[in-house]
Amino acid sequence: MNATFSFFLPWASGLGTGLGLFAAVGAQSAFILRQGLQRAHVGSVLAVCAAADALCIALSVLAWRTLSDQAAWIMPAMAWSGAAFLAIYAARAAHRAWFAGDVLVPAREVAATRRAAVLAALGFTLINPHFWLDIILVGSLAQAFGRNAAAYAAGAITASALWLLVLGGGARLLRPLFRDPRAWRVLDGGVAVIMGALACRLLARVL
Repeated sequence: MNATFSFFLPWASGLGTGLGLFAAVGAQSAFILRQGLQRAHVGSVLAVCAAADALCIALSVLAWRTLSDQAAWIMPAMAWSGAAFLAIYAARAAHRAWFAGDVLVPAREVAATRRAAVLAALGFTLINPHFWLDIILVGSLAQAFGRNAAAYAAGAITASALWLLVLGGGARLLRPLFRDPRAWRVLDGGVAVIMGALACRLLARVL
């Protein structure tokens, strides 16, 4: 019983922290939602994002002190590259909302190959300073549980998987709504605003 409780408490703490950090409409979430609405290699995208989240969380828990020491030069570099990446995607989403939001583009035209979808998923996950800040925070908080830090990491990984499943399943449920072309304009407009705001926020931290 004690062993079970000693695992459950840090696991539940990691789950709560993870849901608080990951359950937000960010770059990765917006990308997954759009892929899900168009059924464009959703399984591969979710698998890649889940694997990347789990690997980075585990590594952060194991080596958070080293990551924190290097953050002084890593974070500005990540901020500039991430802002550029997000700004480009925001511009593309704005273009779709203004010019090409009147039709539901077939999935094969949106993501020509599974490889393209997987690379995009990795980009929205790894070229994202907010992601790394969250990961470093999780690794830091896990240290409070000592030998049970792995259980805390498992809770955070569970939270990531749950949020990804919600995004994938939610996109399927919302698909009837997006038969209306206007819904696609609203989605792309919202994505453009979110991505642009994130890019500006990142730049504001380094300027």
